[in-house]
Amino acid sequence: MLLTGPEGLKALTTAYETGRALPGFVAYNLETVQGIVAAAETHPDHPVILQAGSSPFKHAGREPLMRLALDAAAASSAPLGVHLDHSRDLDEITACLRAGYTSVMVDGSHLPFAENIALTREAVRRARDHGAWVEAELGALPGDEDVSTNATAGATALTDPSQAAEFVAETGVDALAVAVGNVHGFTAHPVRLDLDRLTAIHSSVPVPLVLHGASGLPTDQLRTALTQGVAKINVNAELRRAYLRSVEAELPTALPGSDVVSLWSAGRDAVTEAASRIITQLA
Repeated sequence: MLLTGPEGLKALTTAYETGRALPGFVAYNLETVQGIVAAAETHPDHPVILQAGSSPFKHAGREPLMRLALDAAAASSAPLGVHLDHSRDLDEITACLRAGYTSVMVDGSHLPFAENIALTREAVRRARDHGAWVEAELGALPGDEDVSTNATAGATALTDPSQAAEFVAETGVDALAVAVGNVHGFTAHPVRLDLDRLTAIHSSVPVPLVLHGASGLPTDQLRTALTQGVAKINVNAELRRAYLRSVEAELPTALPGSDVVSLWSAGRDAVTEAASRIITQLA
């Protein structure tokens, strides 16, 4: 079932208050949407956020992927929010809100602080008209959202706790994505979060925190983050890797008969397995 914006926000704040986190899984196509939804249905008591956002739109097209995600969530027995991830475009945000997205992320992390505030404040205003909740980002993560390229932690600006307090107060956002040593994609060396910085941010702001780039994080780091205000965990690279490895393994059998269905099915099932494992970890 498609969570409404208020229902989704309640699920987020409940996770925040109980030291758990909602998984935000990025979907690119039919099979990844289906795999994420199937994983959610194996954990009906743990809401899941299906993220069909700006970057996947470049591959699938905004309208087709938007409708696919919303329809799949509405038809499911599991509680699912549908989220616009990493959008820098107010028109895109408005289009997704009108379509029925339950939450949006406005990404002004590339802008000067004052401009980030202005962009985020306007996104919040538009979201309120549609009953959706808003995530924003302060600080910047290294790495590519779609390709794991051995990004180096600490290569970009980390979130400043005092700025975070001002940012949340000025914008009215419901959740804040932070940069505390996390990166997009897998890295050549293990990521170590700046947990002292995370604790300071948690003490400075009254809203749930979001950790992007959670794929491959050590379990102990992830568990500690959940005690320091992180209530939403974004996972992308881990699902991509599972999908591609399963397709690679299936390809020798599928190729002689041009059996694309077996490839797509293998990829979908691998996404389900990986996402289900992560949901269990965060519950």
